[in-house]
Amino acid sequence: MENRKLRMGMVGGGQGSFIGAVHRSAALLDGKIDLVCGAFSSRPDVAIDSGKDLALPSDRVYSSFQEMIEKEKELPEDIRMDFVSIVTPNNVHFEPAVLALKNGFHVVIDKPVTFTLQEAEELAKVVEETGMMLCLTHTYVGYPMVKQAKELVDQNKIGKIRKIMVEYPQGWLSKGIENTGSVQAAWRTDPQRSGKSGCMADIGTHAAHLAEHVSGLKITHLCANLNIYGEGRLLDDDGDVLLKFEDGATGVLSASQVATGEENALKLRIYGEKAGLEWRQEEPNTLLVKWVDQPIQIYRTGGNQGYPLAKYTSAFTRTPTGHPEGYLEAFANIYQSFAVRLLKEINGDNQEVDFPEYPGIEEGIRGMKFIDKIIESNDSDEKWTRF
Repeated sequence: MENRKLRMGMVGGGQGSFIGAVHRSAALLDGKIDLVCGAFSSRPDVAIDSGKDLALPSDRVYSSFQEMIEKEKELPEDIRMDFVSIVTPNNVHFEPAVLALKNGFHVVIDKPVTFTLQEAEELAKVVEETGMMLCLTHTYVGYPMVKQAKELVDQNKIGKIRKIMVEYPQGWLSKGIENTGSVQAAWRTDPQRSGKSGCMADIGTHAAHLAEHVSGLKITHLCANLNIYGEGRLLDDDGDVLLKFEDGATGVLSASQVATGEENALKLRIYGEKAGLEWRQEEPNTLLVKWVDQPIQIYRTGGNQGYPLAKYTSAFTRTPTGHPEGYLEAFANIYQSFAVRLLKEINGDNQEVDFPEYPGIEEGIRGMKFIDKIIESNDSDEKWTRF
């Protein structure tokens, strides 16, 4: 049985990229992955300088993802990359993902999975045809207390779900920083790079995925209202959505990037017949369970005096109680779930793993459908749009 690290290549994520550094930190955190090559920018000078910053050999730093995939494929099997991490703007997700899969490289990709729903559906066909692995980095389901919440729902501890409320207010676009040199704001507010939606594509998809993941219920209908508050903006920077879920549950999703003063205040509340759950991303190590007939119960990452935690909660926890774990660790948990499965495949190991499944192409397609249906509902005079 081979005992080695996975070799990762990266598309995008060069100098000036926020998310590229996050992906690299997360991927390398648990010692299962090494960064061995990259096409870090469409600008050759930035790509080269980025490779130098990361101390990569010059012959493993490429000027395009096409060149990287072509040349990596020619390298011996024990040297070339195993998978590629795609951390580009949305309009540069599909082509490198398809090219990598068709040339025998697995893919990790930032959300939303593609630029359009049609691309997502085509990508799903390539995943199926090639048999390669594709991981979608829906970060927030990597938090231990999110897994604990899901376990309580799965074990029917809170009873039949009645209502799901999820909100994601940010304030970073309260001013028009896309016009003052902010690279991150510029591409997210540009329809040519972000797609048909801004706020809902960027953070609304996170909120919708979190609600479905923890509740185990899929959205069936929605009624949306989108807003543009930033002067001259072409894409939504705020919105509210009424939701209907399977099994009779209802809910509300609110997302905004002009909620002045907010940071990343993602919050999920799920109300069942027996109890309600509450989790906040800005206090991620705490899960509240609000019982109908007893005091509030507080779950803490790490165990809090030794009470039992779910299997996946424990697997996603690295430190003792009271030692904070946050965004990078949650991101790393997605990579870790992907890595342990890929290493098992490489090693021909059939044993079960202690890590949950990672989000994949199916979640990616639902995210793209969510964006489409949000736009469709907002533009319609009908009250409800079928998901």
